[in-house]
Amino acid sequence: MTDVLLTVGTRKGLFIGRRRGGTWEFDGPHFNAQAVYSVSIDTRGQVPRLLVGGDSAHWGPSVFRSDDLGSTWVEPRQPAVKFPPFTKASLERVWQLHPAGPEAPDVVYAGTEPAALFRSEDRGESFELVRPLWEHPTRSKWVPGGGGEGLHTVLTDPRDARAVTVAVSTAGVFRTKDGGASWAPSNKGVSAVFLPDPDPEFGQCVHKVARDAVDPDRLYLQNHWGVFRSDDSGDSWTDIGRGLPSDFGFAAAAHPHRADTAYIFPINADADRVPAEHRCRVIRTGDAGRTWEPLSTGLPEETHYGTVLRDALCTDDADPAGVYFGNRNGELYASADDGDSWQQLASHLPDVLCVRAAVIDG
Repeated sequence: MTDVLLTVGTRKGLFIGRRRGGTWEFDGPHFNAQAVYSVSIDTRGQVPRLLVGGDSAHWGPSVFRSDDLGSTWVEPRQPAVKFPPFTKASLERVWQLHPAGPEAPDVVYAGTEPAALFRSEDRGESFELVRPLWEHPTRSKWVPGGGGEGLHTVLTDPRDARAVTVAVSTAGVFRTKDGGASWAPSNKGVSAVFLPDPDPEFGQCVHKVARDAVDPDRLYLQNHWGVFRSDDSGDSWTDIGRGLPSDFGFAAAAHPHRADTAYIFPINADADRVPAEHRCRVIRTGDAGRTWEPLSTGLPEETHYGTVLRDALCTDDADPAGVYFGNRNGELYASADDGDSWQQLASHLPDVLCVRAAVIDG
């Protein structure tokens, strides 16, 4: 069985798991008592680099890095992510750390709260604000979602390093095709049921966006009410929520190799944030949202209340794919067969905020 590194960011530190020969071992917590909202596993270099967005109640937020799979950590002497003085803003949280593709081997993006995008050209050691998005003419009308005004999703196009898609709660999806020099809202067809105009140009409360493994133009979007698909890189969106037990939720992830395949974890409602129908199950589509299949073999069968947050569901790049999720009950689950069956890896952790996994050699 393929060796896998699994990182689990929680409300009170980071836990790191290794699977070798089918057996899991965990250590931690790293960054004890810090909330870890974002983790990336960058496998583009000669050695993997871990980046962690930690948030200390005393010292504030920071970005840490490790080049030895978490044995040691480096925090820059100067903050890696810092708002320039002209913004009159201060960093509250790093919601997302996203390595770009192999076409940009040293580039890493950070999504933050207040909602902003930062770009690194040294694999995450230092970042600069992407000013055109910060200065977008719609920004004055962006409002925070229930969890704050966060830029929580960054997707780079594997065909073009200059094409980047981001999602902001609650401003919606924005795209650049010119390396960040200009940005346009990309929300046509995504509903905003909580606004007077349910179909605005921007202002949607998008919770997560994932890119199809085979067709880069195909995107899957979990909204604040509604699950959507785009077949044109976000120019337009189609509702694919029919057949789901609920189309409210936070998480969305795509299969790493298989076309038309994505995973979500439905939640009852925005006013009742527990698993849909109180059942612990991941829902998978294998036909781009035309139909949906519940995946629950090995998961708890009793009434369940463990909510899965937007970055707490992920896949690795193994074949068959590993699928992982953690919940606010402090439970961690894994599948080694594309989601067909599950095992519990941990329980009684602090609230799980983010989960990331990757195949690691050695």
